[in-house]
Amino acid sequence: MGGLGYNSMSQTLGSFIMFFATSVMGISGSLVGIAIGISSLWDGISDPLVGGLSDRHNSKLFGKRLGFMFCAVFVIAFCNILLWSMPQTTQLGMFLWLFVFLLLQETANTFFSTPFSALAIDLAPDYNEQSKIQGYKTSFNIIGMILPSILLYFFMPSISIGVQTGYSQEGFVAIAYINSALVIIFGLVCVFGNLRRVQKLHQNFFIERKRGFKELILGYVKVFRKKRFACIILGYAVAQIASCFLTSVGMHLFTYCYHFSSSQIAILLVCLFGGAIISQPFWLMLSKAIDKKGALITALCCVLMGIGLTLITFIFRIYIKIDLLFIMVCFTIAICGFGTGAMYSLPISMYADVISLEERESGENGSGSFLGYYSFTYNLSNSISLFFIGILLDLIKFDSTIPLQALSVQNGLGEIVFCGCSIALSLAILIFSKYDVKRSDVLKAQLETKQKNKEC
Repeated sequence: MGGLGYNSMSQTLGSFIMFFATSVMGISGSLVGIAIGISSLWDGISDPLVGGLSDRHNSKLFGKRLGFMFCAVFVIAFCNILLWSMPQTTQLGMFLWLFVFLLLQETANTFFSTPFSALAIDLAPDYNEQSKIQGYKTSFNIIGMILPSILLYFFMPSISIGVQTGYSQEGFVAIAYINSALVIIFGLVCVFGNLRRVQKLHQNFFIERKRGFKELILGYVKVFRKKRFACIILGYAVAQIASCFLTSVGMHLFTYCYHFSSSQIAILLVCLFGGAIISQPFWLMLSKAIDKKGALITALCCVLMGIGLTLITFIFRIYIKIDLLFIMVCFTIAICGFGTGAMYSLPISMYADVISLEERESGENGSGSFLGYYSFTYNLSNSISLFFIGILLDLIKFDSTIPLQALSVQNGLGEIVFCGCSIALSLAILIFSKYDVKRSDVLKAQLETKQKNKEC
């Protein structure tokens, strides 16, 4: 349950901050791209540091992970409110406000999310249980990711075609207050709900050595030299570039190109994440039938098909009545969401399998550090993508002061979204196809580990 509040907050940030900063506050796309890109990069750099810290930390009360999560939820809630309460000043003033509070927010996020992800790996006893726990975790995560769409529906007025004044800063601040409350409530439920289990869990037989910053960097290089790690890390990072393009520019696309109202966009987001929730049992069942790699590649192909169908609606949007167009886009976005559901559970489950194999060989429990490397690569690709998205918005001459954008700007928004998503998904499929870890390898490793523990 810990991911529900956290993901509501982070999804609001990921989906709306680019639109909020450029269209509502009027900051230059390049400046916004720089602020979001650097903060996302810092988030990635801090992931392996915090992951390694949580690996070697072990308190009698909170175990390895829960102490970090307990402190982080309050800092996240505070910074989140201040971030969206940006004062209307000069371009430089608003840029600095955005930059500083994004950095603070991402730092606090790391102290919650990295130990939280490692906790899920610590709790899963075997190959199939890892898929199951990630599936349940993903369901709560996606519920949290749907909440911003519902909040958008209620706190933003349904605006008329081509007019963006309906999106107000007050509405986003109200959403921030609700998200901050959810972060605290569900974060504390997760911490105290797992307290007894974690106190027993961390009386384990793995020993984590203290690692300095230099050793963590060398560890990152070593991880990439191992094919099984590299395939998952790179594949996930590249696939998430597609998500970055869709969520960061999607608000611009549906507002300025399709001329959907804020209420309609909220419904589209519900279709996207609703499809992801509904798909969880299907991808779990398919992963048991054809293994995780086959299920994941199938899911990525499903997303690619959904993007292709959405592109068709974009090309013919001026020839279709807006009500029918909205229904068609809801359907294509739901297909994207159905495929995206696998991306929230299968890659991290596959990564946990690889960590199990590594632990058998090394005898060390380094799940926090390994997850830090995983998150760092994702955030690195995310920061680069967001930086270029900000520049691209300026290159196509997007102007937030103009309610009805020129056709060349609309086409530019479409090219950013559809080309970015298609290229990233195709590369991800190619990378994941090189993954060679099988179910039998992981089951054998986990059996040997259990036997060693019994002997000890």
